Amino acid sequence: MGIFETLDGLKISYEKFDHEPVYTCEEANSINSHISGAKTKNLFLRDRKGKRHFLVVVLDEKQIDLNYLSSILDVKQLSFASPQRLEKYLDTAPGSVSILGVVNDPEGLVEVIIDQDVWQSETLQCHPLVNTSTLVMKLSDIAILFEHLGRTSKVIQL
Repeated sequence: MGIFETLDGLKISYEKFDHEPVYTCEEANSINSHISGAKTKNLFLRDRKGKRHFLVVVLDEKQIDLNYLSSILDVKQLSFASPQRLEKYLDTAPGSVSILGVVNDPEGLVEVIIDQDVWQSETLQCHPLVNTSTLVMKLSDIAILFEHLGRTSKVIQL
């Protein structure tokens, strides 16, 4: 089942904005400056041995210290996961990473880490697993999606 069928089936509302492909937060902000909601940056990371994977969601202007995050998560040496791992675990490509990727991870192999500042927002912007659209969704609806999928997230201050 695709992302829109999942959201519609759960009666989760969203606003959809189609646009040119974007690969960075800067590109997205130049196109989506008129759209409401917290602008997010999504990092797909792995530990040194590649045994644990993380989807980290933060506000787009935030800089993340991977050494600090490693210590919080009690893992050794976080680094960006390869496009091949991104495809394998979240069935998406670089530039399209999104909190909605959990839909493609039914086994819960990817740990979701959400920055407290994002979680305190009323709405957020996210890709529907492609970088040619942006959705604006309520965080309460993201929580409904996670509950439906049996997923949890760790909310921390980054």
